Amino acid sequence: VQLVESGGGSVQAGGSLKLSCSVSELRFSITAMGWFRQAPGKEREFVAGISWSDGIYYSASVKGRFTISRDNAKNTVYLQMNNLKPDDTAVYYCAARPWEVVMTAQYAYWGQGTQVTVSS
Repeated sequence: VQLVESGGGSVQAGGSLKLSCSVSELRFSITAMGWFRQAPGKEREFVAGISWSDGIYYSASVKGRFTISRDNAKNTVYLQMNNLKPDDTAVYYCAARPWEVVMTAQYAYWGQGTQVTVSS
């Protein structure tokens, strides 16, 4: 199983980025996908998740600014990030588990991470 993130980069506050996570060797249609992030010196935290049936969950810190979506035909999950803030700076990881989203790190598979840097 491979999860490969892309789309990270550097942006000024108020800007936007769209992350993608391509998944291989997994029955993507019955998989829940999560996005997590980890800033330097901080624990990894849940950002957003989408269940196999398109149930969607966000952390309070990103709700209204970030949008998670999935394309089962492409085995890909996306994270559209708008109105970015310096506090959003972190390494972003996608993760996969069967069926339902959990907001803890109890995911079976993880990507390698992609850096997002937001400057003020």
